[in-house]
Amino acid sequence: MYETVHARPDGTSTVSRLALTVSELGYDGLVVRCHDDAMAEYDPAALSTEFGIDVVEGVEIRADDRSAAASAITRHRSRRTIVCVHGGQHNRLACEDERVDVLAHPMADGDFNHVLARAAADNGVHVEFNFARVLRADGGERVEALRGLRRLRTLVDKYDVPYVVSADARSHLQLRAPRELFGVGATIGFTDDQVRHGLRAWGEIATRNRDRRSESFIEPGVRTGRYEEND
Repeated sequence: MYETVHARPDGTSTVSRLALTVSELGYDGLVVRCHDDAMAEYDPAALSTEFGIDVVEGVEIRADDRSAAASAITRHRSRRTIVCVHGGQHNRLACEDERVDVLAHPMADGDFNHVLARAAADNGVHVEFNFARVLRADGGERVEALRGLRRLRTLVDKYDVPYVVSADARSHLQLRAPRELFGVGATIGFTDDQVRHGLRAWGEIATRNRDRRSESFIEPGVRTGRYEEND
Protein backbone atom coordinates (compact mmCIF):
# COMPACT_ATOMS: atom_id res chain seq x y z
CA MET A 1 0.00 0.00 0.00
CA TYR A 2 1.13 3.55 -0.81
CA GLU A 3 0.34 6.96 0.65
CA THR A 4 0.72 10.35 -1.03
CA VAL A 5 1.91 13.68 0.38
CA HIS A 6 2.65 17.33 -0.30
CA ALA A 7 6.16 18.02 0.99
CA ARG A 8 7.92 21.28 1.82
CA PRO A 9 7.56 23.89 0.31
CA ASP A 10 4.10 22.69 -0.74
CA GLY A 11 3.63 21.29 2.77
CA THR A 12 5.34 21.73 6.13
CA SER A 13 7.44 18.55 6.38
CA THR A 14 10.42 17.42 4.34
CA VAL A 15 10.22 14.40 2.07
CA SER A 16 12.68 12.64 4.38
CA ARG A 17 10.49 13.16 7.45
CA LEU A 18 7.41 12.05 5.57
CA ALA A 19 9.17 8.95 4.27
CA LEU A 20 10.21 8.01 7.79
CA THR A 21 6.65 8.29 9.10
CA VAL A 22 5.18 6.39 6.16
CA SER A 23 7.64 3.55 6.74
CA GLU A 24 6.76 3.48 10.45
CA LEU A 25 3.05 3.27 9.63
CA GLY A 26 3.63 0.15 7.55
CA TYR A 27 3.19 1.46 4.02
CA ASP A 28 5.18 0.04 1.12
CA GLY A 29 5.63 3.31 -0.70
CA LEU A 30 5.27 7.09 -0.77
CA VAL A 31 4.17 9.25 -3.68
CA VAL A 32 5.39 12.84 -3.47
CA ARG A 33 2.75 14.88 -5.28
CA CYS A 34 3.70 18.52 -4.75
CA HIS A 35 1.90 21.08 -6.88
CA ASP A 36 3.96 21.98 -9.92
CA ASP A 37 4.53 25.54 -8.70
CA ALA A 38 5.96 24.34 -5.36
CA MET A 39 8.12 21.33 -6.13
CA ALA A 40 10.30 19.72 -3.46
CA GLU A 41 13.92 18.74 -4.04
CA TYR A 42 14.86 15.19 -3.01
CA ASP A 43 16.58 12.02 -4.16
CA PRO A 44 13.94 9.27 -4.44
CA ALA A 45 16.47 6.46 -4.87
CA ALA A 46 18.46 7.49 -1.79
CA LEU A 47 15.32 7.85 0.32
CA SER A 48 14.00 4.49 -0.88
CA THR A 49 17.21 2.85 0.27
CA GLU A 50 17.32 4.72 3.58
CA PHE A 51 13.75 4.01 4.67
CA GLY A 52 13.05 0.72 2.92
CA ILE A 53 10.04 1.98 0.97
CA ASP A 54 9.40 2.94 -2.65
CA VAL A 55 9.60 6.74 -2.99
CA VAL A 56 7.82 7.84 -6.17
CA GLU A 57 8.22 11.15 -7.98
CA GLY A 58 4.82 12.62 -8.68
CA VAL A 59 3.27 15.98 -9.41
CA GLU A 60 -0.14 17.60 -8.97
CA ILE A 61 -0.79 20.08 -11.75
CA ARG A 62 -2.82 23.18 -11.08
CA ALA A 63 -3.28 25.93 -13.64
CA ASP A 64 -5.41 28.99 -14.30
CA ASP A 65 -6.70 27.86 -17.69
CA ARG A 66 -7.09 24.78 -19.85
CA SER A 67 -4.18 25.61 -22.16
CA ALA A 68 -1.75 25.99 -19.27
CA ALA A 69 -2.96 22.76 -17.71
CA ALA A 70 -2.53 20.85 -20.99
CA SER A 71 0.98 22.25 -21.44
CA ALA A 72 1.91 21.24 -17.90
CA ILE A 73 0.69 17.69 -18.51
CA THR A 74 2.91 17.48 -21.59
CA ARG A 75 5.89 18.91 -19.70
CA HIS A 76 5.64 16.64 -16.67
CA ARG A 77 4.59 13.41 -18.36
CA SER A 78 8.17 12.53 -19.31
CA ARG A 79 9.64 13.81 -16.03
CA ARG A 80 7.41 12.42 -13.28
CA THR A 81 6.35 8.87 -12.63
CA ILE A 82 2.81 9.81 -11.56
CA VAL A 83 0.96 12.81 -13.02
CA CYS A 84 -2.08 14.12 -11.14
CA VAL A 85 -4.32 17.04 -12.05
CA HIS A 86 -5.73 19.30 -9.32
CA GLY A 87 -9.50 18.74 -9.28
CA GLY A 88 -11.97 21.51 -9.91
CA GLN A 89 -12.18 23.53 -13.11
CA HIS A 90 -10.01 20.99 -14.98
CA ASN A 91 -11.98 17.87 -14.07
CA ARG A 92 -13.08 17.35 -17.66
CA LEU A 93 -9.64 17.96 -19.14
CA ALA A 94 -8.11 15.40 -16.79
CA CYS A 95 -10.74 12.74 -17.45
CA GLU A 96 -10.40 13.09 -21.22
CA ASP A 97 -6.58 12.93 -21.32
CA GLU A 98 -5.11 9.43 -21.16
CA ARG A 99 -1.73 10.90 -20.19
CA VAL A 100 -3.18 11.81 -16.79
CA ASP A 101 -2.85 9.15 -14.09
CA VAL A 102 -5.02 10.65 -11.36
CA LEU A 103 -7.71 13.30 -11.05
CA ALA A 104 -7.01 14.59 -7.55
CA HIS A 105 -9.86 15.39 -5.11
CA PRO A 106 -12.48 15.85 -7.85
CA MET A 107 -15.26 16.75 -5.39
CA ALA A 108 -13.40 19.41 -3.40
CA ASP A 109 -13.56 22.37 -5.78
CA GLY A 110 -15.80 21.14 -8.55
CA ASP A 111 -18.30 18.50 -9.55
CA PHE A 112 -17.95 14.98 -10.91
CA ASN A 113 -20.83 13.53 -12.91
CA HIS A 114 -21.71 10.53 -15.05
CA VAL A 115 -20.20 12.09 -18.19
CA LEU A 116 -16.84 12.54 -16.49
CA ALA A 117 -17.06 9.08 -14.94
CA ARG A 118 -17.46 7.51 -18.37
CA ALA A 119 -14.57 9.56 -19.77
CA ALA A 120 -12.28 8.62 -16.88
CA ALA A 121 -13.12 4.93 -17.29
CA ASP A 122 -12.53 5.09 -21.06
CA ASN A 123 -9.14 6.80 -20.66
CA GLY A 124 -7.89 4.88 -17.63
CA VAL A 125 -7.76 7.99 -15.44
CA HIS A 126 -7.98 7.14 -11.73
CA VAL A 127 -10.19 9.37 -9.60
CA GLU A 128 -9.08 10.06 -6.06
CA PHE A 129 -11.03 9.38 -2.90
CA ASN A 130 -9.34 12.08 -0.87
CA PHE A 131 -10.00 11.64 2.85
CA ALA A 132 -8.25 14.86 3.93
CA ARG A 133 -11.33 16.91 4.81
CA VAL A 134 -13.02 14.00 6.55
CA LEU A 135 -9.93 13.48 8.71
CA ARG A 136 -9.14 17.10 9.43
CA ALA A 137 -12.40 19.06 9.27
CA ASP A 138 -15.45 18.99 11.51
CA GLY A 139 -19.05 20.13 11.55
CA GLY A 140 -20.70 21.06 8.28
CA GLU A 141 -17.50 20.87 6.26
CA ARG A 142 -16.95 17.25 7.28
CA VAL A 143 -20.57 16.36 6.52
CA GLU A 144 -20.26 17.96 3.09
CA ALA A 145 -17.02 16.06 2.40
CA LEU A 146 -18.64 12.75 3.34
CA ARG A 147 -21.60 13.50 1.11
CA GLY A 148 -19.31 14.21 -1.83
CA LEU A 149 -17.30 11.02 -1.32
CA ARG A 150 -20.47 8.91 -1.13
CA ARG A 151 -21.68 10.45 -4.40
CA LEU A 152 -18.30 9.79 -5.98
CA ARG A 153 -18.35 6.17 -4.79
CA THR A 154 -21.74 5.64 -6.45
CA LEU A 155 -20.41 6.90 -9.80
CA VAL A 156 -17.19 4.91 -9.54
CA ASP A 157 -19.13 1.74 -8.82
CA LYS A 158 -21.68 2.30 -11.59
CA TYR A 159 -19.20 3.11 -14.36
CA ASP A 160 -16.28 0.95 -13.17
CA VAL A 161 -13.91 3.91 -12.86
CA PRO A 162 -10.37 3.16 -11.59
CA TYR A 163 -9.63 4.90 -8.32
CA VAL A 164 -7.02 5.65 -5.68
CA VAL A 165 -7.31 6.51 -1.98
CA SER A 166 -5.24 8.99 0.05
CA ALA A 167 -5.22 11.06 3.23
CA ASP A 168 -3.33 13.71 1.19
CA ALA A 169 -1.09 14.79 4.07
CA ARG A 170 0.83 18.06 4.10
CA SER A 171 2.70 17.20 7.27
CA HIS A 172 4.01 14.01 8.82
CA LEU A 173 1.54 14.69 11.65
CA GLN A 174 -1.36 14.36 9.21
CA LEU A 175 -0.37 10.89 8.02
CA ARG A 176 -2.63 8.08 9.16
CA ALA A 177 -2.19 4.31 9.39
CA PRO A 178 -4.15 2.17 6.92
CA ARG A 179 -6.57 1.00 9.61
CA GLU A 180 -7.65 4.62 10.21
CA LEU A 181 -8.35 5.04 6.49
CA PHE A 182 -10.37 1.82 6.58
CA GLY A 183 -12.54 3.51 9.21
CA VAL A 184 -13.13 6.55 6.99
CA GLY A 185 -13.86 4.27 4.06
CA ALA A 186 -16.55 2.50 6.06
CA THR A 187 -18.43 5.79 6.54
CA ILE A 188 -18.83 6.16 2.75
CA GLY A 189 -19.71 2.53 2.11
CA PHE A 190 -16.29 1.05 1.30
CA THR A 191 -15.08 -2.27 2.61
CA ASP A 192 -11.54 -2.57 3.99
CA ASP A 193 -10.54 -4.42 0.81
CA GLN A 194 -11.82 -1.58 -1.39
CA VAL A 195 -9.80 1.00 0.55
CA ARG A 196 -6.79 -1.31 0.41
CA HIS A 197 -7.25 -1.55 -3.37
CA GLY A 198 -7.22 2.25 -3.63
CA LEU A 199 -4.00 2.50 -1.62
CA ARG A 200 -2.32 -0.21 -3.68
CA ALA A 201 -3.35 1.43 -6.94
CA TRP A 202 -0.71 4.15 -6.51
CA GLY A 203 2.01 1.51 -6.56
CA GLU A 204 0.44 -0.21 -9.55
CA ILE A 205 0.39 3.07 -11.49
CA ALA A 206 4.05 3.68 -10.62
CA THR A 207 5.07 0.19 -11.73
CA ARG A 208 3.16 0.52 -15.01
CA ASN A 209 4.62 3.94 -15.82
CA ARG A 210 8.17 2.94 -14.98
CA ASP A 211 7.74 -0.03 -17.27
CA ARG A 212 6.48 2.21 -20.08
CA ARG A 213 9.44 4.55 -19.68
CA SER A 214 11.93 1.71 -20.03
CA GLU A 215 13.96 1.58 -23.22
CA SER A 216 12.49 -1.77 -24.30
CA PHE A 217 8.85 -0.62 -24.16
CA ILE A 218 7.04 0.14 -27.42
CA GLU A 219 3.40 -0.36 -26.45
CA PRO A 220 1.52 -2.70 -24.10
CA GLY A 221 2.58 -6.22 -24.99
CA VAL A 222 5.27 -5.09 -27.46
CA ARG A 223 8.96 -4.72 -26.59
CA THR A 224 12.28 -4.51 -28.33
CA GLY A 225 14.87 -7.17 -27.68
CA ARG A 226 16.15 -10.56 -28.75
CA TYR A 227 13.85 -13.55 -28.60
CA GLU A 228 14.61 -17.21 -29.04
CA GLU A 229 12.50 -19.21 -31.45
CA ASN A 230 10.65 -22.19 -30.04
CA ASP A 231 11.71 -25.54 -31.45
